[in-house]
Amino acid sequence: MTRRLLSFILASLFTLGAFAERKEVHILSCNDMHAAIEAFPMLADIADSLRTLYPGLLVLSAGDNRTGEPLNDMYEIPAYPMVALMNQIGFDATTLGNHEFDSGPRGLARVINLSNFSYICANVHPADSLGIHLVPTKVFDVEGTKVGIIGAVQLGTHGIPDSHPDNVHGFEFSPVNETIAKYEYLRKQCDVVILLTHIGYEDDVAIAPLFPWADVIVGGHSHTQLNGGEMHNGLLITQNENRLKKVTHTTIVVDEGRVVEKRAENIDVRRWKGQNKVVAEMVRFFSDNPAFRRVLTQAATPFDVEEELGSMMCDAFMAETGADIAIQNAGGVRYDQHEAGSFSVSDVLRLDPFGNDAVVMEVTGEELRQMLVACGNNDGHGFPYVGGFQCDVVYDKKDSYKVKDVKLTKPDGSKFDMKRKYQLVTNSYVASIADSPRKDQGHSINRLTADLIIGYLQRQPSVSYQGVSRVVNARRE
Repeated sequence: MTRRLLSFILASLFTLGAFAERKEVHILSCNDMHAAIEAFPMLADIADSLRTLYPGLLVLSAGDNRTGEPLNDMYEIPAYPMVALMNQIGFDATTLGNHEFDSGPRGLARVINLSNFSYICANVHPADSLGIHLVPTKVFDVEGTKVGIIGAVQLGTHGIPDSHPDNVHGFEFSPVNETIAKYEYLRKQCDVVILLTHIGYEDDVAIAPLFPWADVIVGGHSHTQLNGGEMHNGLLITQNENRLKKVTHTTIVVDEGRVVEKRAENIDVRRWKGQNKVVAEMVRFFSDNPAFRRVLTQAATPFDVEEELGSMMCDAFMAETGADIAIQNAGGVRYDQHEAGSFSVSDVLRLDPFGNDAVVMEVTGEELRQMLVACGNNDGHGFPYVGGFQCDVVYDKKDSYKVKDVKLTKPDGSKFDMKRKYQLVTNSYVASIADSPRKDQGHSINRLTADLIIGYLQRQPSVSYQGVSRVVNARRE
């Protein structure tokens, strides 16, 4: 054997050894599924297909698994259909989204106990008495590669996730950035570090420079559709729009314990050709509820924008309670379009899925103005929708998203009496976040706002809100 041939063989063996050290971690991630159970047969087939190629596939959710589909949210055990379907697919972990709190502490505890996957959220601290089993971090062994995951959920203006305050009794919350920083030690223990966040795209971008020791942010909350992933300060950020329209397949290449490559691609769930037959049968079983298919009325014209639906909700509140005026927060209108034709019970429950009580109170025109300012600044989704009056929103010149004032007029454009007392109807969420001073804090009438909408619509031969707009200069997220 010549020296040259020996050198070639040794070099080849060295090269093969080097490549042998390179390992890949594959992740299938989704966010803000909002109980889109109809997409699960395709999602399951996508997971099956990827596992055939990559047996160590991690399947992750960045939160808001529930709320948005009455077949799931109104089930005997709220959110159980989603849990059962996620169990069947083989999810490894989820973080908490703000909507995971929608059935309160007892509901969340029940759902977690029925789940075969981990709930990872470092900045949520439930009281021991609640029996809610969260972990701040978890390390997965993916075919010899250690993958550490840190979870976090967004906190709104009141220091809690965007849910009704009654839903978070017994919880304490810590700031996202301060909390994540405590777990930098995972970098020394793991080959890959992932931040599984439900804080929104803009905040994901903002925190990327703070945690250069992480590798990937799997994000949610803002429903931002990214083209695969985006690199920010060396971190790969992924996120998709809501309701399982797309998911992300992320590949992380590790060489001798160091991440040397990371890339992400979108998979279009709704156009996926295959279906998992077992999951399809489960979806068929959970979908068999004729009560939700009952038609209430006909939409004579399509609802083209969210404000048309929000205005209809306000009118329903007033018609069913006899109130003079109404407020509906923007974040509580859960879809922005509805075609002309049948409007069913299911349509209402998807539009208003939170189970909020209807609250009635007596307010002066000035107290109403202050409530609108507070609601516009505290909801996190922008200025609310209204009924029984019109308004023009004035924003702070130094902060174009901060509501400074609201100018009120009657529906016909005439002067609004600021001293007169009005009967106001709204939902219990608005009553809690619109924390401006007022004499009457309101009382529940022991009816859900969704019930008010159903009662109103079933008495209408048809409805049309095309072109209805009652708020000038509204800015909504």
